[in-house]
Amino acid sequence: MKNISKVLVAVAILSSNAHFGQNEELQLTSKDSIVQSSWTVGLGYNFVDDSGDVFDGSFDFSSQWNSLPYPNRLSIARNFKSGLSISAIGTVNKYKAGKLIDKVINDVDKNYLAFDTRLSYDLNKFFAESSWFDPYIGAGLGYTYANNEGRPTYNAILGIRTWFSDRIGLDLSTSGKWRTGNIGTNHIQHHAGVVYQFGIEKGLSKKGKEKLALIEAMQKEQERVNDSINRANQAQEAAALAERLAQEKEKSRLAAIEKAKIDAENNRKQALKAAIDKLGLVYFDFNSSFLNEKSKVILDGLVLILKENPEMRVKVPSHTDSRGESDYNKWLSERRVQSTVAYLLSKGIQNERLIEESFGEEKLLNDCDDSKPCSEDEHKINRRSEFIIIEF
Repeated sequence: MKNISKVLVAVAILSSNAHFGQNEELQLTSKDSIVQSSWTVGLGYNFVDDSGDVFDGSFDFSSQWNSLPYPNRLSIARNFKSGLSISAIGTVNKYKAGKLIDKVINDVDKNYLAFDTRLSYDLNKFFAESSWFDPYIGAGLGYTYANNEGRPTYNAILGIRTWFSDRIGLDLSTSGKWRTGNIGTNHIQHHAGVVYQFGIEKGLSKKGKEKLALIEAMQKEQERVNDSINRANQAQEAAALAERLAQEKEKSRLAAIEKAKIDAENNRKQALKAAIDKLGLVYFDFNSSFLNEKSKVILDGLVLILKENPEMRVKVPSHTDSRGESDYNKWLSERRVQSTVAYLLSKGIQNERLIEESFGEEKLLNDCDDSKPCSEDEHKINRRSEFIIIEF
């Protein structure tokens, strides 16, 4: 059904190009409106042909048409939206001497008076409505006094109006007037005059209605297209949002995993550091680099930790107390770190996992330097090998 509506709109657009003109912008203008109801007053000239010869000499103005040199017809009409109009018309004329009246040459001037009512229909309702070309037909009843005789009449009217604006126009008509009894004659009455409209109510012409219908169809189709575009955009936005949320969720998940790994690694590092710290330090006797049994027990614990964590590397700094020459103490600390590392190597620890450092008396753990006398226990604290994790 959607495809059919698209085809219909496309056909309507092509038809509008042909009907309204290729270059005409598709919008309602004043040309698309027409007067639908109004009041009309008219003033003009009345011409009477009462020759009695039917259509012979119908246009013989000099011998058959009777008129006056001044406006002699007054009318008022109510025009309805349906196309019907009700009119009242009064005319004054004069049969001139020398004119043909009922097949006889008139010998003296005779008055002509008529009052007519009529019901007419605007033919624009049948054809393409126009704001300037306005033909109509009608019928009515009237009373005419002419040729010194009065008679009721049946009337039939054919006319056309040409409008110069919504209010001013030219009205041309011809009426056939048939007597209702045996008094008087049938005759023809012509009219030409100006008309003025007031109390105007306007509406769209047929062309305007076609335009409006097409515009509404195009607007509806455009709304449908816009709705489709909006739905597509919303779907794209929803998909993009869902993808972004999924990416953020995945990012959060990976971040949580990474944090958990980091936390676990930190916890492991802290546990390893705590385990090594719990082993304690390797202490040496005064002026010695040999490992005692207690120190070997500590180193055996370190070996176990190193074997359980093969990626771990440690730095092994060794120290002396402050007694003796500094150069000697430097050499002694080198001997101590060598004996410490040698024991670890003997237990199967790879050499590249161990970093040796010797500081002599440079990094005392207390203030027992050469300027202060200290007890043996205080000096012992400084005769040590330490274990510092440098890589996990």
